Amino acid sequence: MLNKKQLLLLSTLFFISGMSGLTYQVAWQRVLYAAFGSDVDSVAIIVSAFMLGLGLGALGGGKIVDKYPNKALQLFCFSEFGIGLFGLISYQLILFVGDIFIVYNLMVVAIINFLLVLIPALLMGATLPILITYIAQFWKNIGQTTGHLYAINTLGATLGAGLTGFILFNHFGLHGVTILAALGNFIVATFAFLFFNKIKVKNSIEEAE
Repeated sequence: MLNKKQLLLLSTLFFISGMSGLTYQVAWQRVLYAAFGSDVDSVAIIVSAFMLGLGLGALGGGKIVDKYPNKALQLFCFSEFGIGLFGLISYQLILFVGDIFIVYNLMVVAIINFLLVLIPALLMGATLPILITYIAQFWKNIGQTTGHLYAINTLGATLGAGLTGFILFNHFGLHGVTILAALGNFIVATFAFLFFNKIKVKNSIEEAE
């Protein structure tokens, strides 16, 4: 059973993860708008890629963690680190793709950018079922676990979207915002590993005794 301090730390990490996710969504929409010159097209690409990625990622993440429940820690940290790594290079990557494929028609560029955004969205979708599987080992009520984590992540996403649109863009610019979001993912991955590893080691010692 997780104590209150452990649950608070875990909730904070997943809150940050949610903030980073929607920060990316808003930032990438702005980057694509600069490439397409159409806000409608950029919104369509980002939203559709995110929704598909979150859904497929949750499905895939659930199946993978069911096969390897003892690797939930590594899977979660890998997902967060992967999101952060993509986020770190996303600004230059999207612009680079736009420059390379500028000779092609709009549909080709749209599909390529859709696939690019789909990659981190898949990892984002995978984080919830993976984390639920791990935490269920300590917090046996699956319903409460799912509801709590989903609510925390959604609240973080809401704050991330608001801060990005109204404050962060003005102070850090598009590139700076994506770097901040990536930093958030790296922090989550690092502290999650230390946090979960500590619990795992502690439980192992208790079992051995």
